[in-house]
Parts: sequence; C-alpha cells; structure tokens
Amino acid sequence: QVQLVESGGGLVQPGGSLRLSCACSGSLFSIYAMAWYRQAPGKQRELVAAISSGGSTTYVDSVKGRFTISRDNVKDTVHLTMNSLKPEDTAVYYCNRDERRSLLYPWGQGTQVTVTS
Repeated sequence: QVQLVESGGGLVQPGGSLRLSCACSGSLFSIYAMAWYRQAPGKQRELVAAISSGGSTTYVDSVKGRFTISRDNVKDTVHLTMNSLKPEDTAVYYCNRDERRSLLYPWGQGTQVTVTS
C-alpha cells in the first residue's frame, strides 16, 4: 500500500523560505511524475508544481520563480523549496502523483504552511 508522508511546514514571515519533503513508500516511485498540491481554507486543492520521472518541471504561474520542485529517486522523496513566501501561499501542502498523467494515490496528511507577519 502506498503511503505519502509530508513534512517541513511551519509558520514563516512574508519573504521567508521553507523546504517541504515528501516520503513515498510502497510504489515504483521513480517511474511516475510527482507533484505538490495545496489547499487553502475554503478553496479547492490546486496543483502548484510537478516533476516528471526525468526531472522536467512545471509550475503554476503564481509560484514561478519562487518555488522549486525536486526529486530523489534513490530515497523516493520529492521536495518543494519555497522562497519569497507570501501570505497567499498559506495552505496545507500535499504531494501525490501528477493527476494530469496518473491516478492519484491516497492522500497523506499534508503539512501546514502559514505565512504571516
């Protein structure tokens, strides 16, 4: 059974940085495109960054130039480095397969990111 465990969230001031991590167990991690999603209160979950099995990346416009997605196919982990954080980045962040290419795994618990002064 696939298990996704996100970590690294926290409380940060505007302009600050965080690095999120997601450990994926129980799957053929390296062959799938992976993604980070976020869900803010009262809003639908959105895909913010994705990375192919080969390392190609895509980002939603609102995070381009500030967020970087990366993966480690040896450790079966995917990371999201977030710089220049804004209050509108506040959300619960989740990792999963890229929904545009594959069926989703069961969701993990997510990690809360709060950007506030």
